[in-house]
Amino acid sequence: MRDLLNTFVVVGPDHLAVPVDVTPTIWQELDQRFDGFKGRTLVASFRFEADWPTWEIHPEGDEIVVLLSGAADLVLDVNGTHRVTTLSKPGEYVIVPRATWHTAKISVPTAMLFITPGEGTENRAL
Repeated sequence: MRDLLNTFVVVGPDHLAVPVDVTPTIWQELDQRFDGFKGRTLVASFRFEADWPTWEIHPEGDEIVVLLSGAADLVLDVNGTHRVTTLSKPGEYVIVPRATWHTAKISVPTAMLFITPGEGTENRAL
């Protein structure tokens, strides 16, 4: 039995799913092993105890963020205006549009599921 906190899943252009163990060098490994993530989607889960320290953007497609437990305010930067969506019940989700900078504010321990088009993902400081 695997769980998404310790083993992510990469879905390729052929729609085959490949489990990938989470290691300290996971991000470099994903880029190297999966050709810069071209045409691939990452399915992963993360736990948070604090606000995200960065903004992120996914230029190649929409990201789906699903609340598993806790609560989160997803902040989307839409043309310089911050739009906040509060997730407070397990199963609630946000679709982050392609090429939209986003971050999250966390007030209680929280777990979320991410379905992310990984190619070209960028991060920047808040």
